[in-house]
Amino acid sequence: MNFDSSSSTSSDEICDSMLLDSIEENRQQQVIEDTVRYVVNTDVEEQEVHGSRREKMSRWIVPRDREGAHDRLVTDYFSDHPLYGDEKLRRRFRMRKPLFMKIVNTLSATDRFFQQHPDATMRLGASGIQKCTAAMRMLAYGCPADQIDEYLKLGASTARECLIHFVDGVIHEFSTEYLRKPNAEDLVRLLKQGEERGFPGMMGSIDCMH
Repeated sequence: MNFDSSSSTSSDEICDSMLLDSIEENRQQQVIEDTVRYVVNTDVEEQEVHGSRREKMSRWIVPRDREGAHDRLVTDYFSDHPLYGDEKLRRRFRMRKPLFMKIVNTLSATDRFFQQHPDATMRLGASGIQKCTAAMRMLAYGCPADQIDEYLKLGASTARECLIHFVDGVIHEFSTEYLRKPNAEDLVRLLKQGEERGFPGMMGSIDCMH
């Protein structure tokens, strides 16, 4: 029985073409599936990583002894018999104790931030004297906010808030008394102090007045 060679060749070409098309289709399908699987797995891994990071961040709590820090601060500077006397306080706070306590009491009376309030666990926050001391330490020494944590047990964000509220409160409450030009009474007092220190008639020179 004779077969037509041209017909056989054409049939083989069709079969080969169909086979190649099938292989190419399967290869493309496999590529798509691999791509989808990679994207899904990568997304799941990223979610797990971010989730673990969020979990670690939310659980990272420092058990600060705020009450003990307040007691030590009072014992060191503000008790009846402080560990460090008035001279040390004036040098470290850049002012005398009565003036500092005046600022603390005024800000505590006018700004809720400096008042002690319980948190969700009914634990009182830092005291007004702690927060004012934190602001004064940063102003007096130029130290970073996170350094306050070592002695006063206040976090960096809380220390920054202390500084902002302290500056705003001092400007708002004491600007008319201290942040103004000297009046006639002030001039007489300052000239008298200058004369007692050996600089008669001296006014306005930082080198001589301080």
